[in-house]
Amino acid sequence: MTKAVVIGAGFGGLALAIRLQAAGIATTLVEARDKPGGRAYVYEDDGFVFDAGPTVITDPTSLEALFTLAGRRIEDYVTLVPVSPFYQLRWEDGTRFDYVNDQAELDRQIAALNPADVEGYRRFLAYSEALLEEGYVKLGAEPFLDFRSMLRVAPQLMRLQSYRTLYAKVASFIRDERLREAFSFHTLLVGGNPFATSSIYGLIHALERRWGVWFAMGGTGALVAALVRLFEDLGGTVRLSAPVRRIVTKGNRATGVVLAQGEAIEADIVASNADVVHTYAHLLGETARGQSEARRLTKKRYSNSLFVLYFGLDREVPAELEHHTILFGPRYRALIDEIFNGPALPEDMSLYLHAPSKTDPSLAPPGKSAYYVLAPVPHLGAADIDWSVEGPRFAEAIFAQLDERAIPRLRETLVTSRIFTPADFASELNAHLGSAFSLEPILTQSAAFRCHNRDDVIPNLYFVGAGTHPGAGLPGVVASAKATAGLILSGADREAAA
Repeated sequence: MTKAVVIGAGFGGLALAIRLQAAGIATTLVEARDKPGGRAYVYEDDGFVFDAGPTVITDPTSLEALFTLAGRRIEDYVTLVPVSPFYQLRWEDGTRFDYVNDQAELDRQIAALNPADVEGYRRFLAYSEALLEEGYVKLGAEPFLDFRSMLRVAPQLMRLQSYRTLYAKVASFIRDERLREAFSFHTLLVGGNPFATSSIYGLIHALERRWGVWFAMGGTGALVAALVRLFEDLGGTVRLSAPVRRIVTKGNRATGVVLAQGEAIEADIVASNADVVHTYAHLLGETARGQSEARRLTKKRYSNSLFVLYFGLDREVPAELEHHTILFGPRYRALIDEIFNGPALPEDMSLYLHAPSKTDPSLAPPGKSAYYVLAPVPHLGAADIDWSVEGPRFAEAIFAQLDERAIPRLRETLVTSRIFTPADFASELNAHLGSAFSLEPILTQSAAFRCHNRDDVIPNLYFVGAGTHPGAGLPGVVASAKATAGLILSGADREAAA
């Protein structure tokens, strides 16, 4: 029987391991941390349950497909419930916008801000739907292994003006600045600067409109647990607290991995869900291929990082607070420029606030509530910040913002909190430069210009996750698993790996 080892039990690694195991490949999933999930780790403090992230579930059909191919039903493993509004957007001038999946209600709210933008939004939605079909439905799980593969789809993408930035394209349809922000901020949730990222990422809007925004009862950790259970039900093996020291190679083939404790695991196929720079620089650092590819990748542009603050309150969720809230700061373009380019930590901030207890009170002790708030911040290479000093100060600034704009009396009822900084992304997740989303999703770092789903020199070494095609975000990494599994399971790739 063919054997595979998958490095990293994040969503990408889990999805790939399930696909391989379901296809009859004996798969071992090795995870460095004591729990599966990768960036979707779970913390528990004083009876509060905190999802490390991601917290926004879109395109549930991509998750359902993993259970279907295994002959199972997702409903038997985890309960997903719709969230409405998808997000509530708030600006400092007091404007609030409930981003719902109801055209009439959206039209009403848009007209209240600028009547002329109602028709503009409808044209933007049609454009976004075209992007969704071309960029996600057709190409999301299609591996791009060379430039020629991109040339085949270039005419369609050029026709959709993928060379323009997302913000510029949104602005061509919509005049009101608040609405321009409302329909361009999504790229920040996958590590993209809306003023630099290709307009193809405008497909996220149509993706949410088509399939909705969902929440897993029990938190994102419950979804991770469901995928682990599915994988094990299929006969797969999960090894936790098992960091990989190196990928073993012989000639131009990978032959397995060696764990930090010295144990060797032999495999016919090796796939990495770990950070792509970490994989080449450290896990393959003793090889010429690892050294050369690490040098190439470190010259690329990397996404921003995140400052994440988890906290629990000795009170229930305020009635007026929604499950997902976006708090825009006083600046948009200038703030985003500093987030991606530094050279320091911006003094102002925009925030994403997650209040899961709004939907599932079981994530906190009775009468209490759990929260997660993140601020996009520069990665470690863009700004020289001592997070051991700045972290607590920045947390206090965030608490002050939340107290003023979202959760009155927050400080009075705070019972527990913890932070996760760019330095933690680097140390805990081996993320290059502490980037939260790996390579920045600009046009020249997308598709074939991204880390390939299969290595160009070692034919049985594969990649999955945010650093490879199609990119970050839950649908993206799950799609990457489908693309990578397709390569592994194809007859041509079996011959190449032999």
